[in-house]
Amino acid sequence: MGQRPVANVGALVSRSARAFANRIAIKTPALSLSYAELERRSNRLANALLGLGLKRGDRVGIYLPNRPEIVEVELACYKAGLIKAPFNARLSPAEVGEIAANSEAAVIVTTALRVEAFRPHIRGAMPSLLLVAERAGSDEPSSYEDALASASDAFAPVAVTADEVAVLHYTSGSSGVLKAAMQTFGNRLAQLRKFLLRSEGMNEGAVLGLVGPITHASGMQLVPALCCGVTIRLFDSFEPSRFIADMRADRVTHTFMVPTMINMLLGELEGQYRPLPDLVRLGYGAAPMAPARILRAMDVFGPVLSQGYGAGETTSGVCALTVADHLYARAARPERLASCGRPLLECDVQILDDDGQPVASGEIGEIVVGGDDVFAGYWRAPELTAEVLKNGRYHTGDLARMDDEGFVYIVDRKKDMVISGGFNVYPSEVEAVLYQHASVKEACVFAIPDDKWGEAVAAHVVLNPGSVADSGLLDAFCGERLAGFKRPRHIEFVAQLPKNPNGKVMRKAVQAPYWAGQERMVN
Repeated sequence: MGQRPVANVGALVSRSARAFANRIAIKTPALSLSYAELERRSNRLANALLGLGLKRGDRVGIYLPNRPEIVEVELACYKAGLIKAPFNARLSPAEVGEIAANSEAAVIVTTALRVEAFRPHIRGAMPSLLLVAERAGSDEPSSYEDALASASDAFAPVAVTADEVAVLHYTSGSSGVLKAAMQTFGNRLAQLRKFLLRSEGMNEGAVLGLVGPITHASGMQLVPALCCGVTIRLFDSFEPSRFIADMRADRVTHTFMVPTMINMLLGELEGQYRPLPDLVRLGYGAAPMAPARILRAMDVFGPVLSQGYGAGETTSGVCALTVADHLYARAARPERLASCGRPLLECDVQILDDDGQPVASGEIGEIVVGGDDVFAGYWRAPELTAEVLKNGRYHTGDLARMDDEGFVYIVDRKKDMVISGGFNVYPSEVEAVLYQHASVKEACVFAIPDDKWGEAVAAHVVLNPGSVADSGLLDAFCGERLAGFKRPRHIEFVAQLPKNPNGKVMRKAVQAPYWAGQERMVN
């Protein structure tokens, strides 16, 4: 790809904005933004950011729940050649301080309340701040709106090349280190093509309901949707009965959820059929979903389920189990519901052994991905990059097999990652926090099956002599230092942890009893 000039993703949305000027682009309970307004506001923001002294390649942090400003920032960054660096809205203030330092964000778009929480954790000079009003329509001061009001409506998107970095997609590493996948303009274009080539894609008039954090996986659908004249309905929280009522009222046609959310909806909708009559596609992913649950979801929502498998390092999905695949599996091949589908058209997905050779059909190996959607490496972390990026191909760490027809079945993870409610949790990161507590001598963190979250974080802890076993105390300690989804839900105090001859804790041995009777070691 290299220095090859490519289309600026922001310019593609500008073209769409001309075609669909009066359609609603973004909708929340508080406001609706037309395509023309979104175009004007993102142009003004691009001008405002450059007016603050930002230069091409500077990072713009976003620390907000789902709000229209996130979409405006993304488009403005593309147009101006700035790098979007989104922070998960659920991160703790301490974690925000780490990401702000790592990204060297020149500006952070957030709220006044959030700033007060993370201010003590900023190392060095505070980045410039653009504050949005806590509540839409309130009269509290908003430097964000002030900046837009004094900027020009006109902005010509900059020319970009395939290998120019567009987004830093943050994920905490298996080593407990922060890492950001560098997604280039070439990657983002490849991702756009993937979405537009899918047979069940969205057309003008569709309504896309986004309830997961649009700073992360859910937000991958923003640009494809905007290129098609779709209305995006943003949800800033998930409460099952309210969510169903709002989805129905706004006639949402497409949505994406993590399995945990679908499980919560199923609990709410016991025995109902098609509670969302307008829904054409219910996409799910970010964690495996048990086939029995998939069948229940099809019973309730109808023939609309579609699954994706991918990562930030592959700029979203590389495999899909389509609506048609679900229906065929249900009728004739029930075991196929345990598959994450087949590679998308452009995606080069292979199952390789430890020597990098393809394994035979049905044999287990590691999923390795190649193609234009493979990221450019981790931001300022060449050693981490070298571990997973070899000859331009991404080694996922997921173990899987592929059948004769190309369907991929994930079996386990090479890394010991926990996927809880669709969020990745790395045991070493949680262990590092437990080890900060004076009473903890040793800790081993691992995934256990959980009916609500798919997997839950569990910890076996060995205490220092004389310390009192108090799981509530440890939980509170973790709560101050970790996002909620990373906290151990189950803490067990043990006399010792099993170790291999090298003295390394045998995580799998600790974990195994919890998974006895389960068909696979991911849930």
